[in-house]
Amino acid sequence: MPEQVGLPPPLLWSFPAAQEITEVMEWRTDVLQAKLGEQRIALRPRPREIATFRHRLDALGMARAAELARAGFASDWLVPLWHMALQPGADLVQGASEILLDTGLSDFRGGERAAIAVDGEASVPVVIASVQADRLILADPLVLQLPSPTVVAQRVTVAPIRAGLLTSAVEIVRRRQGDGTVTASFLLRDAPDLAAPAMPIYLNRPVQTDQSLVRRPLTASLRRAVEYVDNGFGPVVVESMRDVFERSETITLKAQGLSARHALRRWLWSLRGRQTSFWVPTWGYELQLRTAMTSGSVLMRVAPVASLAAYVGRPIMLEMPGALRFRTITAAIVEGADHRLTLSSNLGEPVPLTTKVHFLTAMRSDADRVEIQHGAVSSEVTLPVIEVPA
Repeated sequence: MPEQVGLPPPLLWSFPAAQEITEVMEWRTDVLQAKLGEQRIALRPRPREIATFRHRLDALGMARAAELARAGFASDWLVPLWHMALQPGADLVQGASEILLDTGLSDFRGGERAAIAVDGEASVPVVIASVQADRLILADPLVLQLPSPTVVAQRVTVAPIRAGLLTSAVEIVRRRQGDGTVTASFLLRDAPDLAAPAMPIYLNRPVQTDQSLVRRPLTASLRRAVEYVDNGFGPVVVESMRDVFERSETITLKAQGLSARHALRRWLWSLRGRQTSFWVPTWGYELQLRTAMTSGSVLMRVAPVASLAAYVGRPIMLEMPGALRFRTITAAIVEGADHRLTLSSNLGEPVPLTTKVHFLTAMRSDADRVEIQHGAVSSEVTLPVIEVPA
């Protein structure tokens, strides 16, 4: 962020984050509902980002935090984003003008700053001249930023720096005279425009197949918008308000490792709050095969689970031995005690009797505010989603 003429330079919030970090993305969407569907209008092209950091500090650290807040509470701040921090791929040497690391996993920007922390101590800023895929090129050589001529990579943490504003009071909880926790929340400026991660695509929608979904309890609510008419004298009458069945769920996704954590952020970003729809498997094993299928067959014989009309047009996911496969049911008839379904195309390989088959549901986020909890080794988000017309 360029410094404005006549204003004091932004202060650096230099404390390393030693505990959980909360990242909030806030979009704004106007959802207009009709009897047969809905229209979603984006009112905010990029989200507002709020990052909350918790630092465990000694007496001197708490004193410095208090004085920093006193000196520049209403000013702009330089905020190291420790939830995007990386470890260099090689040792840092005084006099070097580059840092080797995978810049695609974070938000480093040319002309901006990065924070370097050694052994979890207070960070120091460096100016980035340019960003390459495998390294940061610095505007000036490393000298005073390092405590010794050579620092091994395992001792170093490098994080991007963004400009931000304090959004609430800086809180200090002192457990003992020399041990306490400082909490600060910043509204970040200059939100990036992240690209969606590579995901399976079916019928022009991405499919969320993250395996962490099946390791968590899936809570679902099934309903339809109706109005109950009761005059107090006769029977209660139910009138349908919309011709759309609503299935809402609360899903929890967990990402472990730098690549998975970055992919999770990119996917949440691509949803743009309540704007973008996607497929979610029910993971309910609804269609239980009665017979195996040959590679060229489009006929699937299953145990009855729905009326014949309810099958038609429903997308499904098959957990094949080599990959997940997606098809649509085009017809259904009764065959003895079972139902025989016709698929949109064959699988091109035999389908074993033990194959798990799930319905696919078109969903969107039911919240414009997404909160990610970043821990030391993993990130986790709980997201309410709701069914939309396919």
